[in-house]
Amino acid sequence: MIRRPVAVVTALVLFVEAGAIAWVNWFLGIVVDRQDMSLAGLDPAAMSSSSKAGGVVFGVYFALCGLAALLVALRDRPATGFWRILLISVAVVHGLLGAFAVGLVGWGAFAFMMVVLGLVLLTLMTYDRQTGPAGTAPEGEGGPPSDGSPGNGQPAPVTPPAPSTP
Repeated sequence: MIRRPVAVVTALVLFVEAGAIAWVNWFLGIVVDRQDMSLAGLDPAAMSSSSKAGGVVFGVYFALCGLAALLVALRDRPATGFWRILLISVAVVHGLLGAFAVGLVGWGAFAFMMVVLGLVLLTLMTYDRQTGPAGTAPEGEGGPPSDGSPGNGQPAPVTPPAPSTP
């Protein structure tokens, strides 16, 4: 009910963020290149190219995370393996970026990072498997049903009582 729309919104936000991060880093690389100034003796061309490369790397990373959330929404199943690790890592990244954003940019950036963090966590948690006590699988997913029947639609076999000996 709410799982699929949250995953779609998460994917869209991560795709927009991927484009924004890539564009900002590319723009900063152009600015550094045109300034033609050195920072602590670093070559301006090296700073420019590393800023552009960082923008491409982080843009692709956030786009892959958006793809993971989109696959969760399209399949209507939880992310597994590589895709789950990717979503967990982007949640950690947004938590850290939010902490840094407060001091560097302000509370607005912090609020945005926390909203994205919440969306990613909702995507991960709403698709989490429902398990019973002590890690048992829910009824219908492995294990015998709770009513004692063998689980194949047939009633449980009745065993005759053992004969009594005098």
